[in-house]
Amino acid sequence: ISLLVIAAVLSVIGLSIFLLSQGLSTLSFSLILCLSLFLSPLPSEVEIIYKSRDGNVMKADLQTNQTELLMKNITFATFKASKFAVSPDLNYVLLTYDIKKIYRYSFLASYLIYNLLTREVHELNPPEVSDSVLQFASWGVQGQQLIYIFENNIYYQSDVKSSSLRLTSSGRDGLVFNGIPDWLYEEEVLHSSVAHWWSPEGSSLAFLTINDTLVPNMLLPQFTGALYPQGVHYPYPKFGQVNPTVKLSVVSLDGSSYTKELLPPSSLKKSEYYISMVRWVTEEYVAVRWLNRAQNTSILSLCYIHTGECVRKHVMTSDKWIDQQNEEPVFSKDGTTFFMTLPIKHGNRGSFRHITMMSEQEPGSEVNIRHLTSGSWEVTKILAYDESLNTVTVDPFHRECLTCSLFKPHCSYYDASLSSDSQAVLLHCAGTPHYFTVIPTCTVCPKPVALHSFRCVLYMCVRRHTNKRLFFLSFFSDSTPGGQQVSDRFRLDWDSVLVSSDNVIVARLDGRGSGFQGQKNLQEVHKRLGVVDVQDQLVALEYLQKQPYIDGSRIGVLGKAYGGFLSSILLLSHGSLFRCGVAMAPVSDWRLYERAWLSTDGLHILLIQARNQSFETRAGKTFISKCSYTSTVFL
Repeated sequence: ISLLVIAAVLSVIGLSIFLLSQGLSTLSFSLILCLSLFLSPLPSEVEIIYKSRDGNVMKADLQTNQTELLMKNITFATFKASKFAVSPDLNYVLLTYDIKKIYRYSFLASYLIYNLLTREVHELNPPEVSDSVLQFASWGVQGQQLIYIFENNIYYQSDVKSSSLRLTSSGRDGLVFNGIPDWLYEEEVLHSSVAHWWSPEGSSLAFLTINDTLVPNMLLPQFTGALYPQGVHYPYPKFGQVNPTVKLSVVSLDGSSYTKELLPPSSLKKSEYYISMVRWVTEEYVAVRWLNRAQNTSILSLCYIHTGECVRKHVMTSDKWIDQQNEEPVFSKDGTTFFMTLPIKHGNRGSFRHITMMSEQEPGSEVNIRHLTSGSWEVTKILAYDESLNTVTVDPFHRECLTCSLFKPHCSYYDASLSSDSQAVLLHCAGTPHYFTVIPTCTVCPKPVALHSFRCVLYMCVRRHTNKRLFFLSFFSDSTPGGQQVSDRFRLDWDSVLVSSDNVIVARLDGRGSGFQGQKNLQEVHKRLGVVDVQDQLVALEYLQKQPYIDGSRIGVLGKAYGGFLSSILLLSHGSLFRCGVAMAPVSDWRLYERAWLSTDGLHILLIQARNQSFETRAGKTFISKCSYTSTVFL
């Protein structure tokens, strides 16, 4: 196998659970699991639910290190189920079957409720409806609470045997969405199929109502095997068009269905805005992040659910755009102190995101801000705040890594979640495996490449003694502003196919505009999309082309969506460099692209169209005519 990637990892998925001492100074090993699926964060302080490699649903006790079988794997085959969720009281399992994908995260499906004690099964259906197809269904946070969404309306059951209560009635197919996002919010704002949030004790539910009535529709042909295709309509606000309206409400689950709308900041009431984050702080207060249309002003509010009034806690502005829009602040139990990451200036290297503590001395008073970390590195996520110590002690120059010494040779990328009392942490190893094989004919060596004002390291895995053999280079131009192509996170994708079967070297790059390297690097592409990022990719390609094991006459470039736009520009401006190119769903005309993404870069669309006389013309005429004689081009 020959391989050239900026980060190459081979892994199995594993979970490790560690018990933390009060001072977080020691770690006691509790349990390691190798499994195919784990069920979210720790549901309690002492237990987790997971699906084992052989398909059984198991319960693990962290204190006794014992596991218990809850449901055999044959149950999935019997009911043709592919997803599962166990009720909080561990008496029932919600089985999902007949899944039909909608967008990136959302799907339609049917649901069964399986009794773990009696093995009885019954369908989950709205009142007076049989064999229903639901848009969403899930357990609540207490007992057997259930919520499901049918025909864009929210239904609630206090337990599996109680009758359903419809919480909303405004839902309209393709127009008004309650508790679930429309295409825009799912893809570009929330990055999720869920637009509702349970209160900590399950007494209330916060949810978005998204109204697409005034949003123009896209019409896509759907080929179903019939003589003529069917047209599928969905709201799609392009640049300069109307956005969906959105409101946030809280409904009581005590049987009254009393609903209260939470009011946006006065500065946004008469303008278009987004709601990018909702998080319960206490049973009566909700934290909400509001964004203006240009996404360069962010307002974090704390809302009282009984009156709907919201108080500003933090306002952030930028002359470019604001990233990390979905970040959830970590609050103290009384809501008076919270932690989030904010850009902190670090010399001439620009600003980097670091932990900031905000607290108020009196209700309604100004928030005191204290920066807890600093440096030319970024905090990507704040996991928890242990309030039992009543103090926060952070030395930014002497950070303590809780996982670095654990299986150090075996895992280089962790996801983590903590139990509600912060005494146990679940580590999900998404990087190098616990068990792996080193191929002796493969060497790994870092190669620094200077890209303007910063350096990029390429990690190359190339077969020894290959000086007489030249390899095809496939350059993936898939990065989007704020994205990350280079990490130790394990993934199986087209890269893996190419390097394992076709003697292809694959290269990926995080240049200017990529995330997690500071605000200066991230916002280099502001109003210069397709300019500085293309320049960086050309520098990397020129370096790679000079390597003795790469056939300089056989270089290909591939990109999707924004990456397709970049690969198209590379082929157009330097077509002689490439043997072939693939542009999947490329941006061919910025006027046709959805406006939420475009807003993050302000008026760059006007600059691009003025300079290029619209990329549509280039892609449709000049692009094909110029490339087709020297390269193979796939659009």
